[in-house]
Amino acid sequence: MRRTGLLTCVFVLCLALRAYAGSPHFLSCTPSVAGAEVCVQGKEAGLGNESQIHVEVTVVAHCQNPGDHDPHAANKETFAAGFDEPVQNGKALYEACVTTSFQPTCSPPMTVVVDAVTVVDTTNGVSCAVSLE
Repeated sequence: MRRTGLLTCVFVLCLALRAYAGSPHFLSCTPSVAGAEVCVQGKEAGLGNESQIHVEVTVVAHCQNPGDHDPHAANKETFAAGFDEPVQNGKALYEACVTTSFQPTCSPPMTVVVDAVTVVDTTNGVSCAVSLE
């Protein structure tokens, strides 16, 4: 009987520690592209008692000519930005934006085409690859 009580206490303690530490995961990652600016609305849960997280957004983009052809030049570039986001009740809601700035510029008639977007919560090591199709 004593052994069962001890095992029950250990089990309850393990559950409490797991709940305290949280289980970080993305609930959503929704991208939007407006010209040269790429924004991601993110919702993350399971963050435990953290007061904030650090989020990094990485965007891979290139310029495209009016005929929907990519120039032969290697013009694919990677852009990134990092943000500290507050956590409330174990959840973080945020919008993180990155502006693409090509040199030389990707000015009309050329347009910016976003190839990939990745969002990483570097505090907890979880990520969300965003599909733009």
